[in-house]
Amino acid sequence: MSSVQNLAFLVGKATGQTLIMVFSSTFFSVLLGLPVGILLCTSDPAGIRPRPLLYQVLTRIVNVLRSFPFIILMILLFPLSRILAGTSIGTAATIIPLSIAAAPFAARIIETALKEVDAGVVQAARAMGSTNMQIIVKVLLPEALPSLTAGITLTIINLIGYSAMAGAIGGGGLGDLAIRYGYQRFRPDVMAASVAVILILVEIIQAAGSKLSAAQMKKR
Repeated sequence: MSSVQNLAFLVGKATGQTLIMVFSSTFFSVLLGLPVGILLCTSDPAGIRPRPLLYQVLTRIVNVLRSFPFIILMILLFPLSRILAGTSIGTAATIIPLSIAAAPFAARIIETALKEVDAGVVQAARAMGSTNMQIIVKVLLPEALPSLTAGITLTIINLIGYSAMAGAIGGGGLGDLAIRYGYQRFRPDVMAASVAVILILVEIIQAAGSKLSAAQMKKR
């Protein structure tokens, strides 16, 4: 196998691992963050069901978790990764800390998107006798869909960065490839290829997310 073929094989395998980590953790982080984001929106003093104490507790928890350094969080979650994935390193194990790290970010993005919905639309739904759950499901979420799409796109891009950092402690993917093969084995071509693929992934995801968000905005 030539050096070019070997490089292509290594980068291709690492890219696949990165995509698995990023999209799996995006799914789980949104799954965890959605109910929290909805609670943050609805329990806000200006929300459809004000709960000031609940809002203050949730917002502080989210702020603390968002500010927690990812590398430290990943190390702290090694025991949980061993329990759930059977190992603390590799692609499968890294999905767990990635999901937990991104969930508060996703929750805050969801909260912000829901709060951007025109208050007049919510009031109209309330005037027609809609319950809080109906307002959430039939008004807030559909109306906020373009903003939610843009926010999830941003979450995916952040997770690409997190996954690259996870490579520093055996997380797999392009970050691991850049460090183990590029830096430690003095292969600048491997490092350059890894960085280039990460940049390309970010550009593709950002372009796709922006296009989808714009299309949803037109349909509203």
